[in-house]
Amino acid sequence: MMKKRVIVGSRDSKLAVIQARLVMEQIQRFHPELELELVTMKTTGDKILDKTLDKIGGKGLFVKELDRALRAGQIDLSVHSLKDMPMEVPDDLPLLAFPTREIATDVLVLPKGAEGLSKGKPLGSSSPRRNVQLSRLYPDMEQKSVRGNVQTRLEKLDSGQYSGLILAYAGLKRLNLEERISRVFTADEMIPAAGQGTMVVQGRAGEDYAYLDCVDDRKARAEAEAERAFVAYLEGGCSAPIGAYAEMAEQEILIRGLYCAPTKNEPYMGRISGPKEQGRALAVRLAKQLKEEAGA
Repeated sequence: MMKKRVIVGSRDSKLAVIQARLVMEQIQRFHPELELELVTMKTTGDKILDKTLDKIGGKGLFVKELDRALRAGQIDLSVHSLKDMPMEVPDDLPLLAFPTREIATDVLVLPKGAEGLSKGKPLGSSSPRRNVQLSRLYPDMEQKSVRGNVQTRLEKLDSGQYSGLILAYAGLKRLNLEERISRVFTADEMIPAAGQGTMVVQGRAGEDYAYLDCVDDRKARAEAEAERAFVAYLEGGCSAPIGAYAEMAEQEILIRGLYCAPTKNEPYMGRISGPKEQGRALAVRLAKQLKEEAGA
């Protein structure tokens, strides 16, 4: 009997391919009757590296080509980093599964051989959310934008362009580069981006994706939905310094939030906790509270 073929789409960066393969391996383990094939593509966000994301159209640039391939039936699924996904998800391309989350926090990476930060060179960070929190953690350090995949950023760091980089723990771990980490920021020191450390599987509405049950983690889904509700309420694209981090433990969910009013660069932070099934409502309540505090 012929196996059913499932074509999985991914960005062509090394990290994106590793993430897609992690999802594929899990599906294969539970569904040996499926034949899985990976198709990779370069997205607009991967091609334009000399400008910050908010100048070239935001996060949608990392998913546009894959969305097109899904709609055209060239792929059956796409695997993304959730933090690259726009808040508005098209009805015809629903988010189907949230695999188990990796460590979600941010880390500091130093140049190879360096003992500490060199004050004469900038910290590399391409995110307004990280920048506003770095100003508090390292008030005497200059910041400079850095784009490109993890390997490209590390090359720029090691060639002497930066004194340190701020990256996501999850990406370094999945690339087996944990030895490069010199400091792990706690979620209170630096609130992560909504969805950081989480992958998501996207597909077409109306099709049977029952086989994805094996990769859908309820905890990861609940945390992701709360974080995205916080950001969606504040209408945060990638130009707004907004962060959200939800942690579910047993029956409770704790949500940390970061918000900057568009006209000020002052961060407002808060936290809220309550029953896990109220994650989205709690996130919106926290978002409202921080917006009021910021006078926005």
